[in-house]
Amino acid sequence: MTLPPAYRSTFRAMGSPCEVQLVAGDDAAARSIAGAIVALVEALEARHSRYRPASVLGGINRVAAVGGTIDVDDETASLLDYAATCHRESGGLFDITSGVLREAWDFASARLPDPSRVAALLPRVGWDKVLWRRPTLRFTVPGMELDLGGIVKEYAADRSAALAREWGATGGLVNLGGDIAIVGPRADGGPWRIGVRDPDGAGAALASVRLRAGALASSGDYERCIVVDGVRYGHLLHPRTGMPVRGLAAVSVTAELCVVAGSAATIAMLKEDDGPAWLAGLGLPHLWVDAGGRIGGSLADGAGANRGGDDA
Repeated sequence: MTLPPAYRSTFRAMGSPCEVQLVAGDDAAARSIAGAIVALVEALEARHSRYRPASVLGGINRVAAVGGTIDVDDETASLLDYAATCHRESGGLFDITSGVLREAWDFASARLPDPSRVAALLPRVGWDKVLWRRPTLRFTVPGMELDLGGIVKEYAADRSAALAREWGATGGLVNLGGDIAIVGPRADGGPWRIGVRDPDGAGAALASVRLRAGALASSGDYERCIVVDGVRYGHLLHPRTGMPVRGLAAVSVTAELCVVAGSAATIAMLKEDDGPAWLAGLGLPHLWVDAGGRIGGSLADGAGANRGGDDA
């Protein structure tokens, strides 16, 4: 018997192309689940986007601008707790206050910022300057800003996959701009084959990962970047220097939860040349590519053979 293909739906949210594939009872059931996922992702974006003044985060940042104090809801508190854990485990490199540095950086242009402008922003960066005692946030320095962009998309993928299972889907995946949470196996019981993007391959796949459960997330300097005098400057900024991180071009990590995979990939990028050793000690399956094109990590077997090929 030939099994029907998974139901597939695409949409755009959180500044990224998104995709849902579902194995459910029939197309009507899958369509209903997909609609619920889109609504959930859009609601999370509306609540936690720093680009929306009416969002919860927008309200927090208005208080941060004047060095004030604010109480937050339970969901936001859980996200802040996780951000604080990432800050601690990364030695202070994963810092949700570093978004203010984008006031100096314009990745839509091909120009580097004035170093004095970057330096002037650094005193407003640092999670250690925020007093967090759930549910209360107090900003000790005026002009700060929180950015949950390094967490919310992955959190939304996890929430979406959980919703799909609750609504009866037996398999599928949720892909939010490359952050992927698995709902369950393919219709035939097999794993999903997910391509890992080559940072130098114009969308080509460097390797493929097969997953029946769990999640995969990636971070890389190819996501948003500028090239000046032949040097690529990625969008991920070091919270202590205000400059784009160097050393690694891309990192992909698999974990039980997408939010864990995503934060691990980001922390590895922020650790620059120390990222590969940190990933090895973490123990999660991973793949990294450094700025010189070297490939490594526990998922690296066979990686590179796809260079020049099509995306998986």
